[in-house]
Amino acid sequence: MRIEKLKANYDIVVNLVHFPLHADTPAEGVSLDVLFPGSKAAERAARQERMMGLMEAEGLPYGERTHTYNSRLAQELGKWADTQEGGAALHDAIYKAYFVEGKNIGDLETLVALAQSAGLSAEAARKVLSERSFKDAIDEDWSSSRKAGVTGVPTFAAGGYGVVGAQPYEVLEELMTTAGAKPRNV
Repeated sequence: MRIEKLKANYDIVVNLVHFPLHADTPAEGVSLDVLFPGSKAAERAARQERMMGLMEAEGLPYGERTHTYNSRLAQELGKWADTQEGGAALHDAIYKAYFVEGKNIGDLETLVALAQSAGLSAEAARKVLSERSFKDAIDEDWSSSRKAGVTGVPTFAAGGYGVVGAQPYEVLEELMTTAGAKPRNV
């Protein structure tokens, strides 16, 4: 994956900053037909094909989504997972659940099960979600994203520079160079 390659080739620290994409989506989700009204089947198929190609280039699986779900609780749980040993595995589990299996990542029980499958404590995950103990951290991420002018995901930023969208590795490497990241002696 591009980010892993960047971390191997440059002396950088990667921080995930969350962004409120479709923040008004209800807990039960919205069908893509409702989210993108008037979208013809051929247009949706073309978007699906494009996304599958982008994900395949990254070595990532990608399924055929029919719904979008509110990711707020998943972001809060992910922020918590970043404070836990082995927590990075939760990000992969949430990705797979949403983009491959079409699961509702706004559902508390789904998220608790994903945390447990990633090797994290189901009890601790349930507490984090029930108490919303990482709500303020995500509010701060959303505020930072807005102030930085983020308009889409993914957005890659370094040293005051940024690029938006699924970019080839070479574009991200150019961002590292422009931002003054130190290459590792590989």
